[in-house]
Amino acid sequence: MSKTCVMVSNYLNHHQIPFCNAMYRLLKGSFVFIQTEPVEEERVRMGWKETPEEPYLKLFYEEPEACGELIREAEVVIFGGTEDESYIEKRLESGKPVIRNSERLYRTGQWKAISPRGLRKKYHDHTRYRKAQVYLLCSGAYVPSDFHIVRAYPDKMFCWGYFPETRHYDIMTLLGEKGFEAGDSERIPYLLWTARMIECKRPELAVETAEYLRSKGLRFHMDLVGGGELLERTAAMIREKNLEACVSLPGFMKPEQVRERMEKADIFLFTSDRIEGWGAVVNESMNSGCAVVAGHMAGSVPYLIRHGENGFIFREGHKEDLFTLTERLVRDEELCRRMGENAYRTITECWNAENAAERLVRRCIALRLMSQEMTVLSAETADEGHLSADTVLIADGTDGPASSTAVPGSRVGLGLRPCDPAPVISERAMYRRLTRIRD
Repeated sequence: MSKTCVMVSNYLNHHQIPFCNAMYRLLKGSFVFIQTEPVEEERVRMGWKETPEEPYLKLFYEEPEACGELIREAEVVIFGGTEDESYIEKRLESGKPVIRNSERLYRTGQWKAISPRGLRKKYHDHTRYRKAQVYLLCSGAYVPSDFHIVRAYPDKMFCWGYFPETRHYDIMTLLGEKGFEAGDSERIPYLLWTARMIECKRPELAVETAEYLRSKGLRFHMDLVGGGELLERTAAMIREKNLEACVSLPGFMKPEQVRERMEKADIFLFTSDRIEGWGAVVNESMNSGCAVVAGHMAGSVPYLIRHGENGFIFREGHKEDLFTLTERLVRDEELCRRMGENAYRTITECWNAENAAERLVRRCIALRLMSQEMTVLSAETADEGHLSADTVLIADGTDGPASSTAVPGSRVGLGLRPCDPAPVISERAMYRRLTRIRD
């Protein structure tokens, strides 16, 4: 009954299925995803499947004994998405390998690390395994800094994230068809924002960006897609600023409809603050050839966006940077298209489920957690100790080679790949690292 790899999480969502499909293929079917709880009704209404029909899916709440045995006996267990340690407690006690997958510990501020009660909990769940075969996939660029504070997983943290469906287009055709049809057979720049309308997503920043662009006399159209508690407030803000002619609120849309909008959008605004652990819409919009303007504190941004090359990064709390960077893209169609093309290639060539799964399996082989014979891969192994040669920033903070595809005068970010060793970079230093000018 033992499987090579078991992944345990609260539920299997559409962002995880591409990665799981890739693991199932790479491990010759010897992969299981164990779902620990039913999908919430709200998420089902948003278009999520209650029980995806995947050959590797098992439901712990329907088969607790069988699932428990799989977790105990598998060669490797990937654990995350649920805080209930009881699922892996016996495995940890036996000393068998566990790969944790985690977002931030301190989304609202690292000052919370001073809590004695919190530190005891972190020691029990994480720090005491610093010398054991327990590793950490960091789903967000600030995760290593948080876990470094509690002295957990030294030299055992790896870059990770979310890997929604990757679509392949004729990129030049896609870029050529972008823009908003203004009604007079003319296309004008099309800006898109999409999320649940809640405080941490900051929809008001998108509206303020539209107000700024209009004040500069620029033609554009912006859609804010989504529903939620701030929808009425956002609509009132649009009316008060007399932006109805250039800003629309289409309301809630299913994931497929959102992707269709992304395929038409020139610019994607990602305004979420530090509460955003990752932000899979960044992956999806980049895959759709959008030039993204994103806040630096959201988890996905430092891993996915290279400032000035495949998108722009603004400093959280400095909305004027958001305004001026967006204005630059609206005014410069060539720059916008070039960034959109680079964004597309970032996803299709690097940050996608297939590449992430292969790099994770190779990392497991290098760490001797599984043998190459268990996989469909060649005998090539991962480099355990160092970042890849094309990395822009290596773990000790020194510079590696800059990207040869950067636009003139560009700045570049971290340039990391899935399963590269995750550098520990403080919140305070991150924005400087992301946006410093290259010589």
